[in-house]
Amino acid sequence: MLLLSSTTGSVAYAALAFFLIAIGLTLGYAFLRLAGVLSRVSSLVKGVEQELVPVLNKAGGSIDRVNDQLDKLDVVTDSAVDAVGSIDTVLRAVAGAVKLPAKKLAALTAGLAHGLATFKVERDFSAAMAAARFAAEERENRFAEEFRSEAEEDKNASEE
Repeated sequence: MLLLSSTTGSVAYAALAFFLIAIGLTLGYAFLRLAGVLSRVSSLVKGVEQELVPVLNKAGGSIDRVNDQLDKLDVVTDSAVDAVGSIDTVLRAVAGAVKLPAKKLAALTAGLAHGLATFKVERDFSAAMAAARFAAEERENRFAEEFRSEAEEDKNASEE
């Protein structure tokens, strides 16, 4: 009878109350599950902090040591480049100092050889002198060309 004597408004209030109670229980269950998830996430974050931070610190230290070694290697390679540059300068100076006497000596020996050969064949001193001068000039020119071509080959090889 109670049901028959109720009005539409009271039925609506009863349905609303039932709905709100159901929503409250569902939200309470969801919040309870969410609290469990949040506690597991918190535990996970603490574990990651305890495990990952030392690993990152070790990795940072390793990277610092590698950078220190690379800096030392940079100094060594700079020293090697400077040494090679110094050796190149010394060798160029030696080559320059030796080139002229070697060129003159090669010209002298070629001139003497051709002059003596001409004198032996023709028995003419002026012809022998002319042949000697010509051979000496030719040998000087060939020596200069050989030296120039060798220097260009060395330059091309060093550029590669």
